[in-house]
Amino acid sequence: SLEMLKAGDSALIRVQADGYQLPFADRSFDITFSSYGALPFLPDAPAVLREWARVTRDLVIFSVTHPIRWAMRDDPADLTISRSYFDRSTYIERDGQNQVTYTEHHRTIGDWVGAIVTAGMSVAEIVEPEWPAWNGETWGAWSPERGKLIPGTAIFVAKVP
Repeated sequence: SLEMLKAGDSALIRVQADGYQLPFADRSFDITFSSYGALPFLPDAPAVLREWARVTRDLVIFSVTHPIRWAMRDDPADLTISRSYFDRSTYIERDGQNQVTYTEHHRTIGDWVGAIVTAGMSVAEIVEPEWPAWNGETWGAWSPERGKLIPGTAIFVAKVP
């Protein structure tokens, strides 16, 4: 958020840019990291990952909501599969004037691996964190009951050649 950026280290250079065309030279960074808020909302994941690889020397690391979540309802107590994990249709929300206000693009684990490879990188690791036993809170569609059975997050670590 803007507030978090303002509170952070003032020596850092802050840049807002198009993920498909980053304003940085090739191999500018050791690591590129994205947490949840970018890739699921962009239609061409391989193109974005290719651009991230271009500006990175070593690793591209990103996290997304685990793809299995797509197959389940938003109810954290509901553990049933309500649609196909392989349904890749774009999720779209519209306002009262039928204007698109939100879109999200579902990709399976295999799709993410394919996007990484298509972008010219290799998969170094896929992490599926387990729900911590001490965490009794419900967050969005995730709960301790659901978290004991399936992962809520997928973290991909990609090696840049």
